[in-house]
Amino acid sequence: MPIQHIWTDRNQDGRKREVRATKFGGAWRVQAKMAGDLDWTYYDRPLLEDLLTLREVLMRKYQRRRASVEDVASIEKLIQEQRAYE
Repeated sequence: MPIQHIWTDRNQDGRKREVRATKFGGAWRVQAKMAGDLDWTYYDRPLLEDLLTLREVLMRKYQRRRASVEDVASIEKLIQEQRAYE
């Protein structure tokens, strides 16, 4: 069963951006779209800022026992990989 986390933020122009992070089969898939866009953008390498936001979302959910420690650890690993890539 896929686990999905959704949040919205605003870019510098004030446009709303919706981000979805889904974990299925042990792999994370991140997609995003701007308000008014019809198509989603799927990231092979998620943006670092999206991964950092996802870590915050997971930490809040973990404190309420709605996320596992394995999910938090896997995002930490992705953040380290992305920082090494940049």
